[in-house]
Amino acid sequence: MFTKINPIDLTAELIQCKTVTPLDGGALKLLGSILKKEGFDCHLINRGVVSNLFAIWGKEKNGKTLGFNGHTDVVPTGDQTLWTVDPFGGEIKDKKIWGRGACDMKSAVAAFVAAAIDFIRETPPNGSIVIAITGDEEGDAIDGTRAILDWMEVNNIKVDAFLVGEPTSVNKTGDTVKIGRRGSMTVHLSAKGKQGHSAYPHLANNPIPALAKLVNKISSHELDQGNEYFDPSNLSVTTIDTGNNASNVIPAETTATINIRFNDLHSSGTLKNWLLSEINIIENEFNIKFSSIFKVSGESFLTLPNDFSAIVEKAIKSKTGITPELSTSGGTSDARFIKNHAPVVEVGLVGKTMHQTDEHVDLSDIEKLKSIYSSILENYFA
Repeated sequence: MFTKINPIDLTAELIQCKTVTPLDGGALKLLGSILKKEGFDCHLINRGVVSNLFAIWGKEKNGKTLGFNGHTDVVPTGDQTLWTVDPFGGEIKDKKIWGRGACDMKSAVAAFVAAAIDFIRETPPNGSIVIAITGDEEGDAIDGTRAILDWMEVNNIKVDAFLVGEPTSVNKTGDTVKIGRRGSMTVHLSAKGKQGHSAYPHLANNPIPALAKLVNKISSHELDQGNEYFDPSNLSVTTIDTGNNASNVIPAETTATINIRFNDLHSSGTLKNWLLSEINIIENEFNIKFSSIFKVSGESFLTLPNDFSAIVEKAIKSKTGITPELSTSGGTSDARFIKNHAPVVEVGLVGKTMHQTDEHVDLSDIEKLKSIYSSILENYFA
């Protein structure tokens, strides 16, 4: 008789690993040791200063392969004096577990690891289960899930469908499933003119009015009205800086940063071309030279409802009574990398306390999430 993996206890152990990106804190070693004992073939994938874990059970060529993806790295705690608990204590009180990563997303990792182990012990499938854990989701995400996928490609390992355990739910666990994400692009703008005395503006060329007009024009422009699966795209001006402390000096340069969250009616390329054309108009009008740096965090993507998403919906309804909303809202996740390799959906806990002081989740929700993952496994390999 096997002793079942308790996802709450495993969550506590993972929280106690100090894994602020890119530190591993022993989390991957802990997971690797548990999975190896259950017959998973485990590989530590190191790239740069980041460590990642790839584990696979079963190698039947004719069977299907289901993958779970998650991260053990967490954001910094911030001012620890504002916490009422040890952020790395994994303390259980008031029927909740507390600590950095409790919500995002060590509980989900513990839940799908426990569900996978129970499943292969009790009803070993004719197929394979992959567990891919990264230590670089909260950082630049260059050497995390991307490194795992690159390693899989080199080793000719394919997965038929992936489930990511990000905290997708809004009010109740299972109420929301992510079937896509909007893309994200950040643009750093710099407008350069000519410095001068404010009493003699004709001898200077102030870049601020030019930047102000550009920012007003692009931020008031309607990118689209959304579509069946996506909310409207939005452009947000996040900062304007001049660094000028003198009231009688026209500055030579001013900068701004904008962030665009865009749906699948656009690509980063089409948006870049639109912005450059708007910049060119302002440059000619004001005789101001602009420079721009574009950083794309991810393109928008959509996994159209399919057999796998139907299995996920069925599992959630059977365990919670909830018919989940299929959503593409929110920020980016590592699903943006996985979608190039396999259909991907995201299902996880309620995300209300992620990245906050005193991050926590209800113990009952961890158990509920494990039961959802177990049902997904059962139905996928049925």
